[in-house]
Amino acid sequence: MSEVTQEVDLTSCDREPIHQLGHIQSFGALIAVNSDWFLAQRSANLEQILGLEEPVEIGSRLSTFVSDKGRQRLRSAVAALIDSDQTERLFGLDLLGKGTLFDCAIHTSGHYTIIEIEPHQEGDINRQLGLLRPVMARLDKFDSVEKLVSEAARQLRMSLDIDRVMVYRFHEDLSGEVVAEAKRDDLEGFHGLRYPKSDIPAQARELYKRNRFRIISDVNEEPVPIEPGTSTEGEPLDLSMSTLRAVSSIHIEYLRNMGVGASLSISIVIDGKLWGLFACHHYSPKILPYSQRTAAELFSELFSLMLERALYRETEEVRESGRKVHDKLMRDIAAGTPLNESLPMLTPVIQQVIPHDGASVFVDDIYDARGAAPNEEEFRAIAPMLNSAATSRILSTAALADRIPKAERFEDRAVGALVIPVSRTPRDYLILWRKPLTQKVLWAGNPEKPVEYGPNGARLTPRKSFEAWQESVEGRSSPWTEGELQVAEGLRVTLLEIILRLTDEAMQERAKAQSKQELLIAELNHRVRNILNLIRGLISQSKREARTIEEFSDIVGGRISSLASAHDNITKGNWSAAPLRELVETESHAYFSGQQDRVHLNGPEVQIAPEAYTVLALVVHEMITNSAKYGSLSDSTGVLEIEVTRNADGSMQLGWAEKGGPPVKPPTRRGFGSTIIERSIPFELGGEASIDYKLSGVVAQFCVPARHVTWSEGESAGRSGAKSDAGGQQSLDTVPESVLLVEDSMIIALDTEDCLHELGVDKVFVESTVAGALALLQKQEPEFAILDFNLGKESSERVAEELARRGITFWLATGYGEMADRVEELGAKGLLTKPYGKAELVKILGEAEG
Repeated sequence: MSEVTQEVDLTSCDREPIHQLGHIQSFGALIAVNSDWFLAQRSANLEQILGLEEPVEIGSRLSTFVSDKGRQRLRSAVAALIDSDQTERLFGLDLLGKGTLFDCAIHTSGHYTIIEIEPHQEGDINRQLGLLRPVMARLDKFDSVEKLVSEAARQLRMSLDIDRVMVYRFHEDLSGEVVAEAKRDDLEGFHGLRYPKSDIPAQARELYKRNRFRIISDVNEEPVPIEPGTSTEGEPLDLSMSTLRAVSSIHIEYLRNMGVGASLSISIVIDGKLWGLFACHHYSPKILPYSQRTAAELFSELFSLMLERALYRETEEVRESGRKVHDKLMRDIAAGTPLNESLPMLTPVIQQVIPHDGASVFVDDIYDARGAAPNEEEFRAIAPMLNSAATSRILSTAALADRIPKAERFEDRAVGALVIPVSRTPRDYLILWRKPLTQKVLWAGNPEKPVEYGPNGARLTPRKSFEAWQESVEGRSSPWTEGELQVAEGLRVTLLEIILRLTDEAMQERAKAQSKQELLIAELNHRVRNILNLIRGLISQSKREARTIEEFSDIVGGRISSLASAHDNITKGNWSAAPLRELVETESHAYFSGQQDRVHLNGPEVQIAPEAYTVLALVVHEMITNSAKYGSLSDSTGVLEIEVTRNADGSMQLGWAEKGGPPVKPPTRRGFGSTIIERSIPFELGGEASIDYKLSGVVAQFCVPARHVTWSEGESAGRSGAKSDAGGQQSLDTVPESVLLVEDSMIIALDTEDCLHELGVDKVFVESTVAGALALLQKQEPEFAILDFNLGKESSERVAEELARRGITFWLATGYGEMADRVEELGAKGLLTKPYGKAELVKILGEAEG
């Protein structure tokens, strides 16, 4: 019998069980317990990590080496697990009851609970999470995707203190490209290089969506085996959600070939899809504490939201271009010219948003073409294959001959095609063409040579050279971008509408009805997608406010119900403006059926536009919900006064005053509801919002711009509501010309430096050590100083003494409250409590000014 061998090719990596390697990395230990808390499997280094002298046997109870308090916290963590992809984290756990603290990650794997154990660093989790605020504040200043990813790479590299951070984006063909990079100055740059899809196998990409963080602390260490290698059922342990999981030997070899000593990857997930990765390389071994990895993972999730917002803005710009095309086509073509005669006026309009080299129109079996396009005979040869494509779907390709061989006849003129169907029966088309373009793709090494042959046969090996390798691609056009495809879809709907207007009613009634249905489906699809995106956002944000499933259900249910009621109100008039009074009555009725007399709405009648109605509905819902829970409507005596006034510019001022209820306390934590109240109207409508939690009752002011409101006829515009004072940007008459900032956190230092410059400080001297600060004071005489008192292993007390001796005004910055009693002793002007921002800096500079 001949021996059966498996072919070694680029798909070999896709078949490797990287989640079942049977080993972990040595910086932590792993145990697997069954539902009765008996030890089923463990890593060989368990005793070493825990500092145990006696061996831990398979089949023993967890209680043989874990303290009662430790087991109780582990059980609580396991009880909080809802699904198999969830991980619970415990920091600073006295696992053995001996005072030694550990960090634990708990998740489930099949019938077993996996507990991963690492040494704990005291106080590190709070410090790491505290660093996120200034980092995210800096990122929030960037609107474009390019600038955002570049700054994110820089911030992540500084916070992790790692040699190289790359932002790696996946293309549609699953190859990747380094779109941003932050690195040591002496390292070769990888920015702009492409990597083949085989570098990240399919199952690895799936794991990146489930487990967003993967670390390799030392590529040269020996992995630690899991004992026994299989469970009692004979199955290897699934380590998909493990943070300690060992890595494929092929990937280890890949990193060694690059000279990398340690690496970590953090997923960037947009709308449930793997958009890319933060790929981080260090050129020596590096162990990141679990607390720091947790903060980095949270950074990635917050960054993903920012990136999604930036991508959405770009999409909106494309949609706006599409709307302009729609308006122009409706004006120029729908005036009466048949579509098959409209190509001369059609293509220049489309060229502005979708660049192309030629265009064809095939309507009512009549063909017309302009520019680089096939002739009629060549087009009719490929038309049957076009007809076989999915109904009402745009077809886009950079190489049409790869899909339709008969397109080879005209590939000297046109190879790229964007086929836009504009009817069903008969099939009519608008096709945009692109010429062949010799493309230069810059790869990180030759991607086509991964297999080596030796005495033991063929084996798949990673590339050894990562020098830029250029590939010429023939017979393809420039690709159609996602934005161009979105414009094309809008164009398809526009042309459907035009065809509906121009079709002869007597002969084409059925065809018109079908096309109209497609138009309605396209519009419905657009609105449903918007609604689903909004609900997805509500669910995602609301989960942070709920402590139980029931509370989560109530919160989300209330917000969705409010949206549904608002949607009903604006659809009563065929998606037109709806009265504010109806909105208030609907929301108050939900809590006070039959007692609406406790909610008083005064002022002129006003209609709210559809695009603003749902925003205002969420704000009113949150305000009334809070009033019913904690404010004037939470007992039997309080009332709510809502005053509507018309401002001089036609905008609507909505005054909110709660009276007669229990004493009000400001919220102790800020949830998504607070964000809705304070930011929805300014962010989405360009209006204003302010809220004051007075002891006697909540007082708020909301201003909705005039473009979103319609006042009932006969109402006077003279009644103006009092505008809420937004506070404004504090300003200083004078600021110090130079400031010394002593701070050992680079992120905080960068944020503070930016704020000082924005406030008008000309020179900011930043030092991170006592020696550096004292050396600077020998050369410079700053007018003002801010000292971080605790600088890692030293304090800035000597710097404070030198500043006091020189008579330089300074403030102490610290997160420790007990420092207050040393302010006078050290000669400081005052204490600046962390975290601080621009407002606090304005205050201390103002006091220095005084």
